Amino acid sequence: MGKHAVIVLADGFEELEAIAPIDLLRRAGIMVSILGLSSLDVRGSHDIVIKAAALLKDFSGPYDALILPGGPGHKHLLESGLVIEMVQTAFSRNLLCAAICAAPVVFAKAGILANKKATCFPGNEGKLGGGRFVDQKSIIDGNVITSRGAGTAIEFALDIITYLAGKAASHAVAENIVYDQVTGQ
Repeated sequence: MGKHAVIVLADGFEELEAIAPIDLLRRAGIMVSILGLSSLDVRGSHDIVIKAAALLKDFSGPYDALILPGGPGHKHLLESGLVIEMVQTAFSRNLLCAAICAAPVVFAKAGILANKKATCFPGNEGKLGGGRFVDQKSIIDGNVITSRGAGTAIEFALDIITYLAGKAASHAVAENIVYDQVTGQ
């Protein structure tokens, strides 16, 4: 069976940070389940509504990767004990934990960034919970991937593909969407 990623959406999520990983991972043959934090119809920060496959509270797995988008909706993720527990469980099972924009602060609250290299949306550098801020678009440190924001969503998604399916799969998707992984354009 192939790899399976889950992405948790809360109202106010940054659409590009959710859609880019969902789209690109699926292009790479990775199953992606969209989970709504509190509803099946989740409204993004720019008024785009995404239909979730299930509610997070009803999801039981298995999965290989947990993805959290940022945007104003990251605050709902941060306040959810269920999300914090899921992050801790995924990390302890050595599953991939990926967060973009302000969502790495959710990882910090869950206690998984200590001694990890991490990046985040500008202004959140001091909220990385023992993580070492690195000014990169996207960074992989062990089973944790973090990224800066909407403008780095493609690179973030390609890093997730590299982690789950290898560099060849990531390069094939990048080539398919006419994205140069060397220049980031």
